[in-house]
Amino acid sequence: MIYRRYVKRVLDILISLFVLVFFSPVLAVVALLVRIRLGSPVIFHQDRPGLHGQIFRLYKFRSMTDARDEKGELLPDEDRLPRFGRMLRATSLDELPEFYNILRGDMSFVGPRPLLVKYLPWYTEEEAHRHDVRPGLTGLAQVNGRNALGWEERFAYDVTYVRTCSFALDVKITLQTVAKVFARSGVLSGAEMVTEDFDIYRRKQKDGLK
Repeated sequence: MIYRRYVKRVLDILISLFVLVFFSPVLAVVALLVRIRLGSPVIFHQDRPGLHGQIFRLYKFRSMTDARDEKGELLPDEDRLPRFGRMLRATSLDELPEFYNILRGDMSFVGPRPLLVKYLPWYTEEEAHRHDVRPGLTGLAQVNGRNALGWEERFAYDVTYVRTCSFALDVKITLQTVAKVFARSGVLSGAEMVTEDFDIYRRKQKDGLK
């Protein structure tokens, strides 16, 4: 398909350039506030699987502190996520650096969200098709519930997107994303965390547990 092979990438470049240039003052202000409120480094990075499962480094604004217990070990995520960090996630401002990933070609604006590298061995053959396209800043699963969905539903939406990817679908997802961001539903960064990691969920399935 011409759109999927050529046009989509051109649109990604144009969109990411526009956001990085036009919203550069916002990026600068958020970076300064993160430095003041949460400390350094300002940018959080983590390896994620991209197109065809190839690993790339994803960038976000930092949203958690480095708070540790008396043994020097990091506290659980929920204890390291202050009010300011929750605000960044709820408004999706923490996701702005990902437009650099889009410009580089690591990601697309619309596509299945890039998950953790440790999940790779646990996908079924069908679920692994989510890596047949570049991962996205937003996607079909995100505008249909994201973390309110179970893992099976999320992956079903991802594979559906891969099979039906089109300009019309990307426009629809983009408009729904904008509406949800303004509603502060956390569609991009997911203000509500998934309660159970996918590898743990799939391991329990394999062991016949619920």
